[in-house]
Amino acid sequence: MSTVDEKAAAPQDSQDTYIATGWQRIRVRYRPGVGVPLVMCNGIGASLEVLDPLVENLDPERPVVRFDVPGTGESPTSPLPYGFPYLAWVLGRVLDHLDIGVVDVLGLSWGGALAQQFAFQNPRRCRRLILVATGTGAVMVPGNPRVLSKMVTPRRFRDPSYGASIAAQLYGGVVREHGQDVAELLIRQLHAGSKKGYLHQLMAGSIWTSIFALPAIRQRTLIIAGTDDPIVPMINARIMNGLIPRATLHSHPGGHIELILAADVFGPVIDDYLGPPRVARKPWRRGSDVQLTPGG
Repeated sequence: MSTVDEKAAAPQDSQDTYIATGWQRIRVRYRPGVGVPLVMCNGIGASLEVLDPLVENLDPERPVVRFDVPGTGESPTSPLPYGFPYLAWVLGRVLDHLDIGVVDVLGLSWGGALAQQFAFQNPRRCRRLILVATGTGAVMVPGNPRVLSKMVTPRRFRDPSYGASIAAQLYGGVVREHGQDVAELLIRQLHAGSKKGYLHQLMAGSIWTSIFALPAIRQRTLIIAGTDDPIVPMINARIMNGLIPRATLHSHPGGHIELILAADVFGPVIDDYLGPPRVARKPWRRGSDVQLTPGG
């Protein structure tokens, strides 16, 4: 049985709900607007509040959907581990409950894998795709092992001072000179989520790859990548750009989370790519998508 509960403390111009579907209870924040909604898939261990700066720098008329994956933020932990195909299906059910059809999807880091999977499974429902600081999962060019080792636990989310101390090495870009900005960003999160939830996210990424399915992506795709990203080296963006038929690469000299720390720069880039918000000409019909599942 599925339920939708209004959250009393919803921000102005937004609606917070809890949607129970697929044996999960997902916290969702929906900013209404005009035209095709932009669904945002967040990085590993991060709650939807981390994306506040980007949302604030997008066209205020653009509808935006954000959510906490199971075990992150205020979404309860999943009783069992999950893979990206399952989570993409849950996201589709969430959109069904919100009575949302066609969407644009943005994925940041770990969320980029979920965004790719959603596009694979919903070729007609996903209009455009934006992949930021992300790669192709288990089969990709990895970052520095010493950097990646600091991501094995969610400590940086639970302890902002520790997060600030490792921020430069972990994220690169402007963080190298403004580590305190990352600490303030982490404080935006209401809850870091559970250790079990973080482990589930790590496991989902460890058994998934999109490398062999990228040529099948039909959507126009914008790939945003920084040349100073210690977690996801720039070469991954170039590989994805070469394999996705309708991809455009937007490179910048920054690091892994520049999208958030320089949201005033990247908000207009995203708005320009998606175009002005406008009413859709043709409604999407449920059940019209062909299912395609990459490895994992």
